[in-house]
Amino acid sequence: MNKRLPISEVWVYLSGDPLFALIITLATYQFGYLLYVRAKRHPLVNPVAISVILTCVIIDLLEMPYEKYFEGAQFVHFLLGTATVALAIPIYNGFKRMQGKILHIWVALTAGSTVSIVSAVVIAKLMGAGDNIVGSMYAKSVTAPIAMGIAERLNVSPTLTVVFTVITGMLGAILAPYIMNALKIHQWWIRGTAIGVGAHGLGITRAFSVNEEAGIYASMAMGLNGVISAIGLPIVLTYLRPYLGF
Repeated sequence: MNKRLPISEVWVYLSGDPLFALIITLATYQFGYLLYVRAKRHPLVNPVAISVILTCVIIDLLEMPYEKYFEGAQFVHFLLGTATVALAIPIYNGFKRMQGKILHIWVALTAGSTVSIVSAVVIAKLMGAGDNIVGSMYAKSVTAPIAMGIAERLNVSPTLTVVFTVITGMLGAILAPYIMNALKIHQWWIRGTAIGVGAHGLGITRAFSVNEEAGIYASMAMGLNGVISAIGLPIVLTYLRPYLGF
């Protein structure tokens, strides 16, 4: 006769399997997305923020080491680079819409990226943050896959950089609509460009869920900002590093 395994042994087996971490990641995001849809896509009900909080709570309750969790979650992590490259599709499809606005977009990219970096670094230094945290702030203003590459070139923690990047994206996706409404900015291409620079991939998701034109400009802004930052930021910081103190 077949013996039935105690439920405790089954649970030990499941919790130790890397795919269990992947299931947690996908299930929490799906739950967050369902809440987002039920809330009629309200910016405060951000599915990524909900997923991150729930995942942290679950792996903490299970006492699952981060290394074990990442064994399963790395499958999603691998797709970050692919998803970033795939943004070329909406950019190409909406290229005609961008004609006549190139100068405005470049000014917005330059100003937005510069202010984002400088403000984060200055605030971190004023609060007495360590060199590793301050260094990670330089790269957090682009999407996660590019930010990790920049962090490695700057010899700062890629992990910290990703944490700050994700937090920036979540806050940007949640707060951007309120800020732009308060400033009475209603043109979708301007809103999209701003959220693409300030909130990265999470902002793009939010933009596409509201308006296609906003999503296209957000994709374009994030992509261009990432390319410029990946090439220019390490070069600039290499020369300025002796004066920056990190």
